Amino acid sequence: MEYLKKIKLKDGRECILRNGNERDGQAALENFILTHGQTDYLLTYPDENTMTVEEEAKYLKEKRESEKEIEILAEVEGALVGLAGIGAIGERDKIRHRADFGISIDKAYWNLGIGTALLHACVDCAGKAGYEQIELNVVAENESAVSIYKKAGFVEYGRNPRGFKSRLTGYQEVIYMRMEL
Repeated sequence: MEYLKKIKLKDGRECILRNGNERDGQAALENFILTHGQTDYLLTYPDENTMTVEEEAKYLKEKRESEKEIEILAEVEGALVGLAGIGAIGERDKIRHRADFGISIDKAYWNLGIGTALLHACVDCAGKAGYEQIELNVVAENESAVSIYKKAGFVEYGRNPRGFKSRLTGYQEVIYMRMEL
């Protein structure tokens, strides 16, 4: 699936939202490790990453060639500052209408509009891919993310008070959210 869009950030800079490709393997892997160390709200820790640069490059190539999935990179002044994507929940008849959403952004670029732009890009791509529902999990105390998701049209459909077990703070409540497309 192809995607390319330029947006203007709140600070006036330009941000390019585009597909990842094989040449982005190193930068994408570095961004993943960086962002997963900057917040305790993401699913994994940097040391849990098992992908190599070559595997990341292959992953980005597969997403670019997919008709149903995508990984979108956010670039500011030539630097990769964020990643977001959609993936199939599964291929079985009963669940093939559902997509999963994930996002991470370098903390130095928070509150500039990148997250909202990546979210809308992924929702748009999910609709074009034929999904009828997009889903995500968010840590309840991550109020800014919850607010962004609600503003975009996601609704809460459940909570797990022990959804994550943080190395730093213990259990974190996870909110399950979905949007019908």
